[in-house]
Amino acid sequence: MTGRLPARGLWFLRARWRVVVRLGLWSVLETGQSFLIGYAPARALDDGFLAGRTATGLAWLGVAGLGVVVGAYGTARVYAAVAALVEPLRDRLVRRVVERGVREADRGALSGLTQQVEIARDTFAGLVMVSRSFVFTAVGALAGLFSLAPLLLLVVLPPLAAGIGLFAATLRPLARRQEVFLAADEALADRLGAVCPGLRDITATGAQERTAAGVGRLVDAEQRAARSLARFGVVRVAALALGGQLPIVLLLATAPWLLKHGVTTGALVGALSYVTQSLLPALHNLLHGLGTSGSRLTVVLRRLAPEGGRGAGRGPSGESGAAESPAPTVARPPALTLSSVTFAYGPSAVPVIEDLDLTLPAGSHLAVVGPSGIGKSTLTALVAGLLEPRCGTVRVAGEPVRGAGALARRVLIPQEAYVFTGTLAENLAQLRPDPVPEAELLAAAEAVGFLPLLEALGGPEGRVDPAALSAGERQLIALTRAHLSHAPLALLDEATCHLDPRAEERAERAFAARPGGTLVVVAHRITSARRADRVLMMDGRDTAYGTHDELVRCSARYRELVGAWTPVPHERSDPSLALRDPDGVDAVAGPGLAGDGRHVVAHGPVGQVQTPRDLGDGRPFRGEG
Repeated sequence: MTGRLPARGLWFLRARWRVVVRLGLWSVLETGQSFLIGYAPARALDDGFLAGRTATGLAWLGVAGLGVVVGAYGTARVYAAVAALVEPLRDRLVRRVVERGVREADRGALSGLTQQVEIARDTFAGLVMVSRSFVFTAVGALAGLFSLAPLLLLVVLPPLAAGIGLFAATLRPLARRQEVFLAADEALADRLGAVCPGLRDITATGAQERTAAGVGRLVDAEQRAARSLARFGVVRVAALALGGQLPIVLLLATAPWLLKHGVTTGALVGALSYVTQSLLPALHNLLHGLGTSGSRLTVVLRRLAPEGGRGAGRGPSGESGAAESPAPTVARPPALTLSSVTFAYGPSAVPVIEDLDLTLPAGSHLAVVGPSGIGKSTLTALVAGLLEPRCGTVRVAGEPVRGAGALARRVLIPQEAYVFTGTLAENLAQLRPDPVPEAELLAAAEAVGFLPLLEALGGPEGRVDPAALSAGERQLIALTRAHLSHAPLALLDEATCHLDPRAEERAERAFAARPGGTLVVVAHRITSARRADRVLMMDGRDTAYGTHDELVRCSARYRELVGAWTPVPHERSDPSLALRDPDGVDAVAGPGLAGDGRHVVAHGPVGQVQTPRDLGDGRPFRGEG
């Protein structure tokens, strides 16, 4: 498991090589600063102050100061490049946690999302900064030592390399001990969380000794893990002393020998500056960052990105797809089956869905309609496995909705589409376990209607800034992503509400035309219901199911909903006097409807009337008030 993390890290960096190059170019300024921090004082002494040329010495010191300013500017620019590396990693980890928590009902997902992902992001950013700083600082300092006098490298380089090697040898066992310590700490915290609320019951039943013994074993285990981890802290201190502090002692001890062999006084002072001002701080930051943060990052990434996949690769029936001999024909299971499904948001709440039975054949196209708040999105959440029914069963392609078999057979596109920072290709291929060929990606974009926007954003390799996209553009990305997935059942929960009717029609037809695909659409326009093979009219217990024409004939509530969907040709609502209602009851009250003492305006169920000063425009009935 551990061996694959470096490979994944290299793949992650290789995919963002432009950011890495930009990070390196800005870091070159730090190399210049590190070079000048020792070279300039050496020249100021040898060519300036010791030679009696004060102006020359001051000029070299000014060059050193200028190098510090330029290096600080480069460091400031480095942070933007580091952010371009860190945020895509955070987005990937968030997607993994959400997928595991929402689709697999992992109770630890909240902790992963709020704590472990943030630890990974902050730690990764710190590691990039300290590793980059050490590499470029060391290059600048070693180049400076060589330019001053090659003999200086013989004194500084061997202990520096030995210190780094000693520390590198401890990284793997340090990560393992860090993981053991975190596991012991979590086990103790979990046990205390169970014990502390029940202290009164423990005392009442006389279970103090047994409980204390169990907690004591966990305390001892964490103590052993902490001690083992602390021993490697000693090794880290030894590595720092060997690689960063021993060179200072060696430079001072060998100063007479170095001076006799042509090393100038200024070069010796410059070498001390390189070690004390550059190499020692950079090595300290590296050892601290990799020793503590690096091992913590390894542990967190193992937990957030476990090996093994739940990817596809098998057919809808779970078979490998290879057939060496003719097999008997097997009836294809329905794409979706709901049997006596009831769901309520709470034990005493009124059910949102009650005793719902529905069988949807594979390859069909269903539109779900109904008044706002009636439970349409709840239905899609049940089919997606996000909610669990109070009673009844939900099956996708014959598999339990929360089973691993159903997971790869459905895809939910919600109203608020999720788009993350990265390339368009990465966003569109999010639901595919393998790389998507560009030709297939472009074909899906063309089918859904995303291709013009894809080209405008720079093609598959174009960068995505979610904040710069409109809601409709984000929906097109999410629709194309779902179209590329292997899931045969697509659930569109008002996933086209930010598109115009023509774009909505194109997207829905693209999903309906997928080979072997089944489409369920929560409709917000009458045109979606007209396009569907079947319509599910949700109205509490009075649910109706049939074609559009059948429901128009048989369901008064569906006719009412269709009428509400039909655009009103007038800009204002007027009293419906043309109906010649003998009771003088007008059917519609809206903005701009003037009160009239001869007519009562219907509002709500029959038998309720609108009170004075309660018209749509806030004005009283004529002659009232």
